[in-house]
Parts: sequence; C-alpha cells; structure tokens
Amino acid sequence: MRFSFGKCFPLIVILATSINAVTSLTWAKTLNEAEIKTIEQLKQTALNTDLSYQILESLTTEVGHRRLGTEGDKKAIKWAVAKMKSLGFDKVWTEEVESPQWLRGDIEAQIKAPYPHDMAAIGLGGTVGTPAEGITAPVIEFKTFDDLKAAEKGSLAGKIAFVSYRMQAAIDGSGYGRAVSARGNGASVAAEKGALAFIMRSVGTDNNRSAHTGMMRYKDNIHKIPAAALANPDADILVNALKRDQPVDFYLKITAQHYPKNMIKSASVIGEITGSERPDEIVALGAHLDSWDVGTGAMDDGMGIGIVLATGAEIAKLPTQPKRTIRVILYAGEEVGFYGTKKYMELHKNEIDKHVIGAEWDFGLGKIYQITPGVGAKALNNIHELAQLLTPLGVAMSDKNDAIAQSDMSLLSKAGMPSVNFGADGMRYFDYHHTANDTLDKIDPEDYQQNTAVYMMFAYFAAQSDVDFRK
Repeated sequence: MRFSFGKCFPLIVILATSINAVTSLTWAKTLNEAEIKTIEQLKQTALNTDLSYQILESLTTEVGHRRLGTEGDKKAIKWAVAKMKSLGFDKVWTEEVESPQWLRGDIEAQIKAPYPHDMAAIGLGGTVGTPAEGITAPVIEFKTFDDLKAAEKGSLAGKIAFVSYRMQAAIDGSGYGRAVSARGNGASVAAEKGALAFIMRSVGTDNNRSAHTGMMRYKDNIHKIPAAALANPDADILVNALKRDQPVDFYLKITAQHYPKNMIKSASVIGEITGSERPDEIVALGAHLDSWDVGTGAMDDGMGIGIVLATGAEIAKLPTQPKRTIRVILYAGEEVGFYGTKKYMELHKNEIDKHVIGAEWDFGLGKIYQITPGVGAKALNNIHELAQLLTPLGVAMSDKNDAIAQSDMSLLSKAGMPSVNFGADGMRYFDYHHTANDTLDKIDPEDYQQNTAVYMMFAYFAAQSDVDFRK
C-alpha cells in the first residue's frame, strides 16, 4: 500500500494542533503558557552556551583538588563565595565545619617474592601508617569481602589480607555498593582476624594503573591496621602470582598520619536566588565542594558544582525571579564524612518543612536518561508534567516514586524533603572515580550542556509552581 503524505497532510496538521493544545492544557495545570515559554528559553540557553563548563574549568584550573582541610579546600571556599557573587546570587554565606586532621603521606607497595613487582597503590582515606620500615608479610586472598568476614578469628595472624573482588560497570552505578563495602570496613574486619595490613582491588571499573582512593572507617576498640587499594592491573598481577600455590610476600609502607584531636576547619558555601512571592519556600540544589587529593575533582564533584551554579546564574538573569527561593548548597567534607550536610541539618532543622523539593548531582559522566521522583501521590502528576518537558532531551520517567536525593542531600530526604533523582549515564564514571584521572578532559561538553539544561528546567519548574510536593 502506498502512503500519500500530501493527502494526509491536513489531517496531520489537525492532529498535531490537537496534540499541542492538549499538551499545553496539561502543562498549564502546573505552569501557564508564559512560564512554559520561560522554561523552554532556559533549556535553549543551557544547550547553546557553556556556562557550566566555564565554571568547571575555572574550578579545576584555579583551585584543583580540594580535600577537606587542605590548602586546596581553603582556596575552594574563597573561590565559591566569589563565584556565587559574580554570578548574581543575591545571598551568599558559609557554614563552618570541623574534622580531625589526616595527612596522606607516601606509599610503597611491592610483591617481594617469588615474583617481584612494583605495585601501583594508594592509601585509603583515614588509614594509619605502617611502621617506619614498612610491613613485609605473606598475602592471603579473599575473593569477596564476605569471604574475609567468614574467616576464623586469629587465622590471619602475621599476614596481609587481600580482597580481590572486581567491581562491575553499570549505567546506574549499581555495582558500587557491593565493591565499596570492603573499602569502608575491610581494615577493621581484617584486624579482627589478626592481619597486619589490609589491601584490596580498587573500587573501579578501569584497566589503568591508577589506584582509586576513598574513605574507610575503623571500628572502635579494634587495633588499627594500614589499608591500601591496588590499581586493577596490579591486583591482577597479585592474583596471578597467588595462583602458583606458593607463598607470596608483599611489602607495604605508608607514611600517613592521623591526628584525631587536631580539628581542622572548613565550610560549606551556600547561595540563594530569593523567591519573588514565597521566599521562605526553598528549592534546594546540592553538590559537594570538596574532592579527594588526587586529580582535580572535575568529575567528583566539580560537575555538580558547575551545574547548580549555572542553574542559579541563568535563573537570576530572568526579568522576574521565580516565586520560590532557589538555594544552592556546596557541601563541605562529603568525601570524608558528610560534615557539611550534618552541620546543615543541625543549623536548619527547624526549616526542613520549608524545603519544598531538592536534587543533588554526585554521579554520572554522560547524558541524563531518567527522572525518578520521591514525592506525594498527588504531586506525582505534576512530576509527570515536568517529565513531558524533559522528554525531548532524552529523559524518561521512571515507574518508581521512591527517590532519595543523592549523597549529602539524602539526609534532607530522610527528614521529609521531597526529592528528585536524575539518572545520568555512569558506565565510565568509575573508570576515573577517586583517581588522579579525575580531570576536566573526561567531561563531554555536549553531554554536560544536557545535564545543565535538565537541572535548570527542574529548578525553575519547582520554584515557579504552586505545587505542594509532599502531598
């Protein structure tokens, strides 16, 4: 059967007009036509300019890495305050936090026998150092962290425990949870079994000789032993050496220093675009200001910083500000213990009910492909309307309504703040996460424009609407 476009064209026009009319009426439940026009203008601005990338380039060039309490962290706080003011935020302030001091020091790692190899390794955040001469001891491999936990008490006396589990890549980063548990608690579990030190395969999905750091925790009343991560190719070498059914001696020297009573200061940086009608109602956008002391923190979480600052800046340029206040929170100390968000909850505990909805960026290295809400049943209809606006950007609506905001802002979600999570492609994210390779060149400018457009549209939609997202 031949299809005649010419004969059907009038019908197509009628149908398209009808669809547009129905769509406009649907959107008008939350936003009117003028507001829809504004949100589309914001989208085009984000897709055709590179403000978020310029902000990110500024951060990574002028500041670089910024682990809490370091000189980089101090520079980052000053940079963020100045940047917010220059971008048009009408209120900017800091909220001070304190954290125990930890100094990374240096690391040496080697297979000593029977097949000598220098190892690419990094100390885990918060690790204690080794004795000055280092530690040399046989390695005992555990395929998973559960295998280590199942070992008998005392069975690792005089040994080094090694967890060789390899993280699996996933678009939503779901492989992270199983892999990261060993990083967080492995040293204390190994110490309970009598180990002298704990080493593990990096929590990462790459094949680079670049080890991944990250925070670990010691349990109270358990002897603290040094802890390190090996780059994936080096972990492979160690696994292969252990296959030979011969004792494998490993050397580890870490000069890290931990001063639990020496409190160092940092600060979260917060800026607002004050609402024109209901300034006490807050749409919260979050990212964390700190990073690890490797790489330049471009991806984790410089991307989030660029997105939320650009969002505030472009909305600040509008002739009329949205009805509600947009609050951008750059949290301190996320990487080392959520110090900024804990302080925020303490200082703002009496105004959580005024946080109408929030979202944070702290994962992803590609386009946003999904929106997942965590709102009241009635407000879910409004989120569906937002999702319609996001569809041309390739963003689909999740069938779930259980979102907890990412990272720092999860505490706000758990305290009752409605939330939205934007799922960004994370297949490559853990190739670079917490490594020296977390640098600006990993960010695709076009993907980053889409990320920024999504957050900008969400922020305006939530701030301009009259929706009670709790209902």
